[in-house]
Amino acid sequence: MARPSPNATAAPRLIDLHPAPADLRALVLQGMDRQPRQLPAWLLYDAEGSRLFEAICDQPEYSLTRTEVELLQTRGTAIATAISNAISDTTATAQRQPAPVVLEFGAGNARKASPLLGALAPPAYVALDISRSALEATCTTLQAAHPGTDVLGVCCDYGAARGLPPIPALAGRRRLGFYPGSSIGNFEPHQACALLGQFRRLLGPTGLLLIGVDQPKAVERLEAAYNDRAGVSAAFARNLLVRLNRDLQGNFEPEAFDYQAHWQADHSRIAMALVSRQNQTVQLAGRRWVFQAGEALITEYSVKYDPAAFLALARAAGWRPLQRWSDDRGDLSLHLLAQAESP
Repeated sequence: MARPSPNATAAPRLIDLHPAPADLRALVLQGMDRQPRQLPAWLLYDAEGSRLFEAICDQPEYSLTRTEVELLQTRGTAIATAISNAISDTTATAQRQPAPVVLEFGAGNARKASPLLGALAPPAYVALDISRSALEATCTTLQAAHPGTDVLGVCCDYGAARGLPPIPALAGRRRLGFYPGSSIGNFEPHQACALLGQFRRLLGPTGLLLIGVDQPKAVERLEAAYNDRAGVSAAFARNLLVRLNRDLQGNFEPEAFDYQAHWQADHSRIAMALVSRQNQTVQLAGRRWVFQAGEALITEYSVKYDPAAFLALARAAGWRPLQRWSDDRGDLSLHLLAQAESP
């Protein structure tokens, strides 16, 4: 029997906690009964939706991903130093402390986690996501790129999890949560506060959090970023209707809806919607739904936080700021947070 090469890269491991499937029909019916109608943003991310979102990230108008990756690459050493200092400041011994285990909430994009792992060289990286396929793809890529880090995926609903399974790599080690992509902006502020509180519970009392937050900017840039000239954002939104037709026996005609993305200054957010072109009746989930011409179905929001507004949200959830990094244009911030003494 041939011996494995000593330089061979270990395959990433995956723990499947068999998260309960969402009651898709109930969630959709609830959203369709709202005014305006609004469905959970995660419904956008079936296999085709995930592919289209990756394409959005490469569009010239959508700079968030490129900016965040560049920030992680150029400030990686400074970020690693700040994390190390934060750990040393709360440790009795004066000796240099080992790097924390990195927990990414959402499988994310490997190109975001990779520069962080390169700067920190953590003993382990744990990705948490409800999608097993997303976990497998991200973890396989990262394990190949960072063979010195133990890569593990946990298939779970991290937003509702009461805790993490017993993972040897986590035992006795500090935890650094990683939540890039300004995904916090997809939640209403009260939901975002609750999610940040959930991160506190999963990271433990000594856990740190590195989070990416997109900031307000010129309205023209914001609206263009979510309505690119190539039409990828529109295809991404319309794919939601394709999914509903497939999964809930709907008869939406995607081309009977216009895609729109508008800045709502009062809420500091982009609102993305599919707007009915005419009066029409749709069958979905065993019910009939009437859309008037011009009526909107909200597909998602993307809240933009300036640094002060985000830190107010973080403090309300029990976090305190340690350090912030931003690109030269002030488009996006990376915030390093530590847990406050009390929630």
